Amino acid sequence: MSGDNPTSGDNQQGRPQEMLTPQYLAGFIDGEGCFSVSVHPHPTTKSRWLIAPCFQAYQHRDNVLILEMIRDYFGCGAISAKGPNSAVMTYSVYRRRDLESVIIPFFERYPMLSRKQEDFLKFRDIVLAMQRNEHRTEDGFRRIVEIAFSMNKRGKQRRYRIEEVLRNPQRLHAEQLEFQS
Repeated sequence: MSGDNPTSGDNQQGRPQEMLTPQYLAGFIDGEGCFSVSVHPHPTTKSRWLIAPCFQAYQHRDNVLILEMIRDYFGCGAISAKGPNSAVMTYSVYRRRDLESVIIPFFERYPMLSRKQEDFLKFRDIVLAMQRNEHRTEDGFRRIVEIAFSMNKRGKQRRYRIEEVLRNPQRLHAEQLEFQS
């Protein structure tokens, strides 16, 4: 049986029948998206840490069309394979300006219904704190790192422990010198 039954296999979440609506998009991200903030050593110096907020959505490559529609809807971000041999495609938005002006306002207007909303609120707090350059002060950096480490409790384990990130006394001095330049 196919046809008009909304529970049929022809009406799966990865195959929208019409253009994306904001409500559909918020629901899709509630199930297939992620708000995360990575904290890792700066690529050029081990004495500094980089805070990198990112918004992502995932789909099997057979359903990449939905990721393309999401990218077109938001007007920002990029799609790539999750790994070199992966069948999973990832839509990612890393640019802080896009997070601030596009992603955050959208999810403020169309909140998610699951616990993912809690991670979004923490994510938003971090991005807005970084917009105010709070990550460049010792207290601000500590607060942002603590919030980041409280996110996504059921996700991947972090590569670095919070104690490693917060105990580096040279990090703040190096960032202050860079900020004054």
